[in-house]
Amino acid sequence: MTKLPEGWTRISSSLHYRDTRGMMDWLMNAFGFEERIAVPGENGEIVHGELELPGGILMISPADTGEPERFGLRRASPADVGGANTQTLQLYVDDADAHFERAKKAGATIVQEPFISDHGEDYWADKSYGCLDPEGHLWWIVERIRG
Repeated sequence: MTKLPEGWTRISSSLHYRDTRGMMDWLMNAFGFEERIAVPGENGEIVHGELELPGGILMISPADTGEPERFGLRRASPADVGGANTQTLQLYVDDADAHFERAKKAGATIVQEPFISDHGEDYWADKSYGCLDPEGHLWWIVERIRG
């Protein structure tokens, strides 16, 4: 196994947004991410952003405005495709209830109130909730409570 580049995790994800700067700010305020970089493009739009939480990196890029731009593929925000999601992001936190209140206060759309999933003594139990960010990406926020 090769050594990872300094400051990087083995896997990261990228989300596409209409309002890259606004969504980076929202994710920092609502979920506690910290900004690593924000590469500006024309009109102040962020063409590449990186947000970080301990143990994870989230890249942010603009949704396409019509024609495929990279690799002949379209990049879309759920807001561009009727709310459809092609991925769900799961984020482990220390306190799901406190995170829930912070996200709700920031305007997250709550799709599942906090609840406990107990998979039995041989497995684990989690407290979790589900929410949508302002452009419709689905986030599953989880606190491990046993296991």
